Amino acid sequence: MFESRTRKPDLAGFNPDTVDWQISSFSNGAGGMCVEAGAHDGGVVVRDSTRPNGPVLAFSRAEWAAFIDGVENGELRF
Repeated sequence: MFESRTRKPDLAGFNPDTVDWQISSFSNGAGGMCVEAGAHDGGVVVRDSTRPNGPVLAFSRAEWAAFIDGVENGELRF
């Protein structure tokens, strides 16, 4: 079980059309500076909503959980 939480999604042959993308709740709806995230291959993938066919970042479930925890606890304020 531990390995599945720490394994990053495999992006070989990745097709962004197969992901149920969720847009950030902080999006203003104007189409700028937004990120989308979705579940893929046991982890989470993230992309720039203005570039749906652009680069994708892949995170393990453990990495994503640590990121969310940091955001919720104010550790990532710049």
